Amino acid sequence: MKTLKDKVVVITGSARGIGFTIAEEFSKTEAIVVIIDLNQEDVDRAVQIIDDQGFRAIGFVGNVINAEAMGEIFKEIRDKFGAIDVLVNNAGITRDGLIMKMKEADWDAVIAVNLKGTFNCTQKVCRYMMKQRSGVILNIASVIGIMGNAGQANYAASKGGIIALTKSTAKELASRNIRVNAIAPGFIRTEMTNVLPQEVVDKYSAAIPLNRMGIPKDVADLCIFLASDEANYITGQTINVDGGLIM
Repeated sequence: MKTLKDKVVVITGSARGIGFTIAEEFSKTEAIVVIIDLNQEDVDRAVQIIDDQGFRAIGFVGNVINAEAMGEIFKEIRDKFGAIDVLVNNAGITRDGLIMKMKEADWDAVIAVNLKGTFNCTQKVCRYMMKQRSGVILNIASVIGIMGNAGQANYAASKGGIIALTKSTAKELASRNIRVNAIAPGFIRTEMTNVLPQEVVDKYSAAIPLNRMGIPKDVADLCIFLASDEANYITGQTINVDGGLIM
C-alpha cells in the first residue's frame, strides 16, 4: 500500500458507493480524508466507519452545484489542516432517458452536478493548490463519456465534458506543479448493479475482454496511484478502468 501520510484528500460524493470506497482506501494510506456529501446521516456514518478502523476522516455536508458553499468548505479545510493536497471530483448523478423524451430538467440536473460541480470544486480548490505550488486533482469521468450510450445523452455529455475540462485544466495548472487527470470507470459493481438480474450482469460481462465487472476498489486503487509521487509525470490523461471494454 502506497503511503500518503498526512496528505489532505478531499472526495466529493463520498459517503456511499464508489466515492466511499475511494475515501476508505485513501484513509488506509494514512491520509487525512475529507468526505463531502449531501446527507448528514450518510456523512456521519462514513466518517464513523473510517474512524472505527483507526484512520482519520472528517465530513462536511455540501452540494457541488453551490459554488459559494463549496468555497466555504474548502476554506475551512485549508484553515484546519494548512493544505489541500488531493481533490477527487466524484459527485455525480444520472437521469436516463431517450433524447427525444428527455426532460429539460433532467438534462440540466445532470450537467449541473456532474460537469458544473466538477468545475466549481476545481476552481475553488486550485487557488489553494496554486499558492502551495503542488496538488493533484482527479476527475471521475466514465467510459460513457468516450463511447456514448443510448438513453444517456445527458450523462455522456457531462462525462465527455469532464474529460475535456481535465485536459484544459491540466495545461493551465501544470506550471504550478498541479497534476490533473481523469478516470473513466466501465461497468463497476455497486449497490445499483447488485440488484440487476444475473442475465443482465452476464450480458455486460460478455462485452468485457476480462469477462467480469469491476469493483469499486479498482477505481480507488488508480486514484491512489495517480495521487502518489509514482505518478508525478502523468497529467492531462484519461485512464479507463474497464477491463478492456474500450481499446
